[in-house]
Amino acid sequence: MKRERLYALFALLAGLVLAGFLHVTAVYAQPGIIHVVLFYSPSCGHCHYVITEVLPPLQEQYGDQLQLVGIDVTQAGGQALYQAAVQRFNIPDNMRGVPALIIDDTVLVGSVDIPEQLPGLLEHYQAVGGVNWPDIPGFADALAASDAAADEAAAPESSESIAPEALLAAETTAPDDLLSRIQRDPAGNALAIILLAGMLLALGSVVVRMWRQGQLAAHVELNGWRAWAVALLCLVGLGVSLYLAYVETTDTTAVCGPIGDCNTVQQSPYAMLFGLIPIGILGVAGNVAMLIAWAATQWSQGQTRRTALTALLALALFGTLFSIYLTFLEPFVIGATCAWCLTSAVSMTLILLIVAGTLLVRGVPPVQEAHA
Repeated sequence: MKRERLYALFALLAGLVLAGFLHVTAVYAQPGIIHVVLFYSPSCGHCHYVITEVLPPLQEQYGDQLQLVGIDVTQAGGQALYQAAVQRFNIPDNMRGVPALIIDDTVLVGSVDIPEQLPGLLEHYQAVGGVNWPDIPGFADALAASDAAADEAAAPESSESIAPEALLAAETTAPDDLLSRIQRDPAGNALAIILLAGMLLALGSVVVRMWRQGQLAAHVELNGWRAWAVALLCLVGLGVSLYLAYVETTDTTAVCGPIGDCNTVQQSPYAMLFGLIPIGILGVAGNVAMLIAWAATQWSQGQTRRTALTALLALALFGTLFSIYLTFLEPFVIGATCAWCLTSAVSMTLILLIVAGTLLVRGVPPVQEAHA
């Protein structure tokens, strides 16, 4: 009888141990929560694509297991967190831009890398039981403050999964007055405003000279240092345009200089004319056309040379007007400045000044045809 009770006790203990083991296994087998941070800009077309096309199916697939917080880099707090992330994860210059998604210690930038690599990363972190928020200095405090504000407003907590629709709604709350746009990139925008004023003065001086003269000098030629300066400036503009066309057509993150935020500009809706033609492609076409006109001024004769010089002036005039429009958009509409774009604008304006200085020669009458 005693032996039977002892067997029963061992069986009970074994059953309890087995039940406990199965319970612990079940608990640890549950997929954990994957925490992701997305930095975005309201004026970024690539951000809009990631938010509306890439994230929704993943959010639907993972449900509450995927918790996403979007941070608007056009706001002061969001920009500070982004800069902290840049320093924390040593993000190189050629990868600085939005959309930037951080999961654990992995940084994905752009509308190519995020859709290509994010699904695999989510599968990995789901298999290992989830991952905590990225270690971004100041992020935890900002998240706690956001949670407290959300509690007071009886809104969903920021630590919960944020649907892409909520991100888009949040974009509309960003400050969008003129001063706030300029302050998003103070150094770059200040430079753009200064150059814009210079371009307007240059254009104004050319227009006034054209109006006073009334006609173009008929016997002048583009030669000497002026000819080679125009050729060099056209090549500079062509090189910049080719690079920007590559960035715009391949969704590549641009390499930016110490001033400005060229990726925000290139990812804005204004990087495409009518939403169809990349501005870089237009720049390539314009600079190629000017190089052809320049070649005709050097290796043609008579009326053909004069027509080519007039065409070069017209192309430079149109290019400068368009550059003024684009330069105006950067500080006053987009809120960011592209150093590549400013380089192209300056080269176009210098071409206009050189060509106009050649053709608009005061006091030189047109050549008169000889009468028999």
